[in-house]
Amino acid sequence: MTVNDLDIDDIKVGLSEGSILLVDVREPHEFAAGHIPGSISRPLSRFDPADLPNEPGKRVVISCAAGVRSLRALEFAQSAGLDIDSHYLGGFRDWVMQGEPVEH
Repeated sequence: MTVNDLDIDDIKVGLSEGSILLVDVREPHEFAAGHIPGSISRPLSRFDPADLPNEPGKRVVISCAAGVRSLRALEFAQSAGLDIDSHYLGGFRDWVMQGEPVEH
């Protein structure tokens, strides 16, 4: 499995430039309690790689709470033949600890 670990700076730049599509695989109640602005919810418990949006010019980056579930989602996506290899290593916890804004 190919894995590209991104840090908070990569995520902030990608979101501000509009070059990444951040997919949050935490469960719906976690996403509702707070998420990275601009991220979309695709819970791991019912994760379907075919359901991932395809936005031309945007690289899909997977995120979760701390980088564990995002790796599982990457595994599923790559097993399905998708060219997705990036995840936010620190995840939502890192985002919050760095004092970044949270959407509810």
